[in-house]
Order: sequence, then structure tokens, then C-alpha cells
Amino acid sequence: MEEKKEKEIPKHRHKLEALDHMSLGISMVAAILIGIAIGWGLKALTGWNWMLWLGVFWGIAAAGLNIKKAYDKAQKEFEGLENDPRYAHRAKYGDKGKDEDN
Repeated sequence: MEEKKEKEIPKHRHKLEALDHMSLGISMVAAILIGIAIGWGLKALTGWNWMLWLGVFWGIAAAGLNIKKAYDKAQKEFEGLENDPRYAHRAKYGDKGKDEDN
């Protein structure tokens, strides 16, 4: 019974990875909207107009941080491909094929 569960987990791995990549776009929009909401709230509390722009900056910075985290995660996943024999030539010599003149 445990062997059956172990075989089912990899079956849906690609779907979960796709959802994870799709959530990056959603998290970027959400981070910017939350930053705008915080800036708008601070502007309402303090009366200073520049607080709204500070919130916009915080939202954009949070979205950039989400992109960096996703990039680092993708880099970590692709590091394992260097040792895979199917991709060893490309890891060592780059993307240029043998039949290219350049």
C-alpha cells in the first residue's frame, strides 16, 4: 500500500510545478496591490501624499523579491541537470552544436 502512494506522488509533480510558476504572477499583482493599500492607508492616517508612493514602492520591491526567490528556486532545480548524462555536453560546452560553423 505504501508503494502505491510513492508511485502516485511523482505522477502529479508537473502539475504542482506548473501551479507554482503560475502563482508567481498572482503573487506579483497581490504584492503591488497590498503595497498600494498600505500606502493609501498611511496617507489617510497621516495626510502626507508621499506615503501612497512609499506604499507603491514597497509593493514593487516585494514583487521583485518574489521574482528573485522564484529565480533562485529555478536555478537550484537546474543545477542537478549538470550531472545528468543527457545534458552533460551542454553543461560543459554550452548550447552550440557540433554542426554549427561559428
